[in-house]
Amino acid sequence: MSGTQLHTEPLDVHLIAVRDGEAGVEVRLSRRAGDVYAPGFWHLISGHLDGPQEDMVTALLREAREGSGVVVDPADVRAAVTVHHRSPAGGARVGVFFEVRRWNGIPEVMEPLVCHAMGWFSFDALPEPMVAYCRAGLDTYRAGARMAVHFQEPGDPIAYDPSADRLVLVPEPGRGAVPEQAVRAFAEQAVGRITAWTDVSWAREESRVWRADDAEGGEWYVKIHQSDRFHQREVAALRGWVPALGAAAPRLVAADATLRAVVLTAVAGRTLHGAVHPPEQQRRIFHRIGQLAAAIHRSAPPRPGAGTLPVGKLERHLAGALPHLGPGDEKFIRATAEEAAGLAPLETVPTHGEFQLRNLRWDETADALYVIDIERSEEGPAIRDFVRLSDAWHGRTDLLHAVMDGYGRPFTPEEEDQLTTLSVLDAVSGISYGAAHGDPELVERGLRTLAWLRTAQRPCPHPARHEEQHVDVHRPRRVAAALRRGEGVAAAR
Repeated sequence: MSGTQLHTEPLDVHLIAVRDGEAGVEVRLSRRAGDVYAPGFWHLISGHLDGPQEDMVTALLREAREGSGVVVDPADVRAAVTVHHRSPAGGARVGVFFEVRRWNGIPEVMEPLVCHAMGWFSFDALPEPMVAYCRAGLDTYRAGARMAVHFQEPGDPIAYDPSADRLVLVPEPGRGAVPEQAVRAFAEQAVGRITAWTDVSWAREESRVWRADDAEGGEWYVKIHQSDRFHQREVAALRGWVPALGAAAPRLVAADATLRAVVLTAVAGRTLHGAVHPPEQQRRIFHRIGQLAAAIHRSAPPRPGAGTLPVGKLERHLAGALPHLGPGDEKFIRATAEEAAGLAPLETVPTHGEFQLRNLRWDETADALYVIDIERSEEGPAIRDFVRLSDAWHGRTDLLHAVMDGYGRPFTPEEEDQLTTLSVLDAVSGISYGAAHGDPELVERGLRTLAWLRTAQRPCPHPARHEEQHVDVHRPRRVAAALRRGEGVAAAR
């Protein structure tokens, strides 16, 4: 033991009584009065244990009844947060915060000598002045963390002050609700004190994304890439072609190559993945999607294409997909890959890499479209960005026409040829990935794509001309034309 004094910190209990209000989740707070610590300051309903005979849950129920007149069933008490706190005067204590969402009675002032007001407050509009200790517990609760240290320094104000915020969240093992300390420090150096972390990572990806709310009400996104390659791709795009999109994409605030981390501005709207809109509005949205694709592809001058289509990973993906393929699928896949060798290279432009509905956000109020998640961006043929998007217009030629009208031109015959090959490769990749990661939806989408692509084949009108090759050179274009018309589904992983 390095110290000479044993710790004898008192234990506090705090009631985080929450309800769903018109403006979102609200918390019940009381305003202290009389001969108490921090009179006139807002605080949670709280108190001390009466003695060693009283456990902390029993103490919470008693404080709720005595302080606000409500009766709480012990079965409705949920452990929320533990905070090790030290006041500016040097005294330390441990606060245990409990969440309660059900009770009997109406919370009201029951002890006017120590409390002269109560109210419901949104977490986004907490009242002032508030005891910094109480605010530390609420900020930890909002961040989704379970434990925190809040050691104030001599001279710090009793009231919460963002410039003297001493809150340090203690992360949980494994995939916790907050990023590691180094990432939190990097983000706070870029945008200031962050009071709430919300994990918004996509379930199918290894990259991690958090929404971060700062002390001034600002909203940011912090992303940890799964590899150096993805980090370099997204940072290069955010510094390169993304600014040409204006407000339609997030802005890079800070990047750290060692952490593979970026801090991004927030964009408005809701994801289009799974969204339902009236047909007329759908057409307007898809017209905007076409315009956005054009803006991406024209954000830098095109460059001459080089090399062949990306068939190098086919064998590895095919090995993982083979157990799930139907009769004739493998032969079709290999024939399509062989045909790719004869396709002329296309001009390369900046591409998003995963241009699909889940990475597009629509803001109904502003009538605006936004694109996110640019970690797979690289130069390539423009048609690359339509492989996964084509699933969105399946069976809806009006949506396809809206996209093409917004894009400003139809696909060229050469692009149609590549669209077929890229769709097959993407389907095989989706089946392999889905099988390896326990995602049956991806497997089914890939199989469905292969099924319709094979159905879209047509016999060669001049079999004698291609007898030696045994390849229908017209097939890729006909299949792509069917895809472009919305007669099939492209794998959207």
